[in-house]
Amino acid sequence: MSSQFQRRDFLKASAALAAVNLLPSRVQAASANGVLRTAHIGVGGMGGSDLNSVSSHKQVEVAALCDVDAARLKGASMRHPNAKTFVDYREMITALGDQIDAVVVSTPDHTHAPAAMRAMLAGKPVYCQKPLTHEVFEARQLRKIAEQKKLVTQMGIQVHSSNPYRRAVQMIQSGVIGKVSQVHAWSGKNWGYDGAPPISSSEAPPTLDWDLWLGVTSDRPYMPGHHPGSWRKLIDFGTGTLGDMGVHIFDTPYAALELTAPKWAKTTCRPPTGYGHPERNLVEYEFPGTKHTTDSMSWKWYDGSFAPPKSDELDLPADLKLPSQGSLFVGEGGYMLLPHVSEPVLFPQKKFADYQPPVIDGQNHYHQWVDACLGEGQTSASFSYAGPLTEALLLGVVANRFPDTKLEWDAAALEVTNLPEANKLIKREYRKGFEVENLS
Repeated sequence: MSSQFQRRDFLKASAALAAVNLLPSRVQAASANGVLRTAHIGVGGMGGSDLNSVSSHKQVEVAALCDVDAARLKGASMRHPNAKTFVDYREMITALGDQIDAVVVSTPDHTHAPAAMRAMLAGKPVYCQKPLTHEVFEARQLRKIAEQKKLVTQMGIQVHSSNPYRRAVQMIQSGVIGKVSQVHAWSGKNWGYDGAPPISSSEAPPTLDWDLWLGVTSDRPYMPGHHPGSWRKLIDFGTGTLGDMGVHIFDTPYAALELTAPKWAKTTCRPPTGYGHPERNLVEYEFPGTKHTTDSMSWKWYDGSFAPPKSDELDLPADLKLPSQGSLFVGEGGYMLLPHVSEPVLFPQKKFADYQPPVIDGQNHYHQWVDACLGEGQTSASFSYAGPLTEALLLGVVANRFPDTKLEWDAAALEVTNLPEANKLIKREYRKGFEVENLS
């Protein structure tokens, strides 16, 4: 396939993105009695929260539970005693077949794509926690297979369905601050690690299957603290603060402005160590213009001690205390500050004193997915939307391995055009025995 055809095909897909996301699903998954039988991969931590939220739907029956941590699996099984239990998600999906209707993936980032892909190849709708994948290539592939199989999908960015974020989207798209030229987004969290390389100092606890926890990553001795805590900080398993919180905070500007793929990304951070994400990142992007933006649009992300930026540097009142996490839209006719999961604020405040924000009806992000699986309505963060969002986000994560270098991005070809060595980080090699069709 020629690169010209690839580019044209990608642009057509990008232009149709909003329409695809709004179409009702043509495939539903439910047992004969109208109950959705769910299988859950990862049931501790966020997985436990996902399990509780999905199972709170009156038409859900929890049919299977899977976790590499026996203690967490036992706790979930006590709450859902009729569910079958597994340690290996591959075995669960193969063994249960038509006994399950849909799959929820709530594992560390490095297992999102392989677990979700296996479920979709078995014809199962998927709810997958954020960020959708660990690698750029994985995000593209999950989107393609979900669309080819016409499966109901949803990425676990629960705040996407919150009233403040949905209201902010409507406000921006109504043109309240005019065309947007810049977005600044930030999180004061620190999911980076600048210390010495982790060293194995003990055997894995008997309740943890370390080999299955590693999954597609390279084999290595047990590392205390990786599970359940510090994996987000390490490049083989997590995606740092940008992947963890950036996906939430990127989401609303990305959706509101109907962005596609960035032209380039550049990260200012410390030199790479080979094992940990940087503790401080300033990530810059340039996006092509849309009907809601100027001809091109710049985006800056700040995390760790770079966040939040200074109010006066953003042309806001110098005495304004910015939230620890949030975003700022810079428009031709004003500014919109969006604190993380809080109501948007317009500036200059005097200009917008009489503005009445739109009224929004509340939605449950989890139940939205369940209802769509049952043939009612559609999801708002399907893989058609979540895939391109994740690709853009992860390009910034790749850039932290090449500090102060602008990575020119050809999204159609999935490649960095000016730095060939960066393309080695677009797709990882899966460990032998953990290969997955369409990903390996």
